[in-house]
Amino acid sequence: MIDFEKASVFKLSPCKPKDIASSVEPIIIPGEELVSCFKSVRDFVVFTSKRLIAVNVQGMTGKKKDFTSLPYSRIQAFSIETAGTFDMDAELELWFSGLGKVRLEFKGNSDIRQIGQMIASFVL
Repeated sequence: MIDFEKASVFKLSPCKPKDIASSVEPIIIPGEELVSCFKSVRDFVVFTSKRLIAVNVQGMTGKKKDFTSLPYSRIQAFSIETAGTFDMDAELELWFSGLGKVRLEFKGNSDIRQIGQMIASFVL
């Protein structure tokens, strides 16, 4: 499983779903849709209509991948922190029942408010 406490693992920037779709399509269930996705150098996070999927690309070739599936139904609380003048990164913290806190860092060009609205629409 991914260590979500390492902020350096997740400095995420928006990416196009078509760039990562082939990697996650095998684990997508019928009726589930990709909503948005964010990528770091190798790792990426996908928000679907049912869950958050964090993908940790491993090894030198990148063929080995760890898929961590976090269903929205298990979120107990969440927090967003927008980018500021000097702190250009935005943050999303999610508290999952049975797992604890998951923290994701986004580069300043990410629309964290839209992500918060999306999470709220699935959780509330």
